Amino acid sequence: MTRRSCRCFDPQRMPSDEVLQQIAEAGTWAPTGKGLQNPLIIVVTNKALRDRISRMNAEIMGTTTDPFYGAPCMMIVVVKRWRNEVYDGSTVMQTLMLAAESLGVNSIWIHRAKEEFESEEGKAILSELGIEGDYIGVGHVALGYAAKPLPEPKPRKSDYIRWAR
Repeated sequence: MTRRSCRCFDPQRMPSDEVLQQIAEAGTWAPTGKGLQNPLIIVVTNKALRDRISRMNAEIMGTTTDPFYGAPCMMIVVVKRWRNEVYDGSTVMQTLMLAAESLGVNSIWIHRAKEEFESEEGKAILSELGIEGDYIGVGHVALGYAAKPLPEPKPRKSDYIRWAR
């Protein structure tokens, strides 16, 4: 109940490699269809690659603003194509964000990974990282520490939960 999407990262405060490893490791325990473990988690701490991906994402969105809100690093979830790719990748994404929160790291889910990794540049990035095969981008978890306090949550809608008894 305490996790919030962060839209104001301090670009100078990078989580430690140990903390990032713990977050990524938690993501490997997310459930996947048939237990196939098709997702891959790409941990991006290299600033040049982070900025390259940010530029690509911004172009897809039609802006020049950093879509990652200044986050110094990210985790990208890609999944081998199959019928449950989006579901498998989404469970990994949520697990990464909950793990980050449990370790005091702020996060936000950023879309457009699908479009990024369908592009020639995106495919080239995967190839540069040694990732071969037919993968679909599911999302990015931008990670870091908030530059200012996050806003209070909105109240939950009264009919959010429905019972069928």
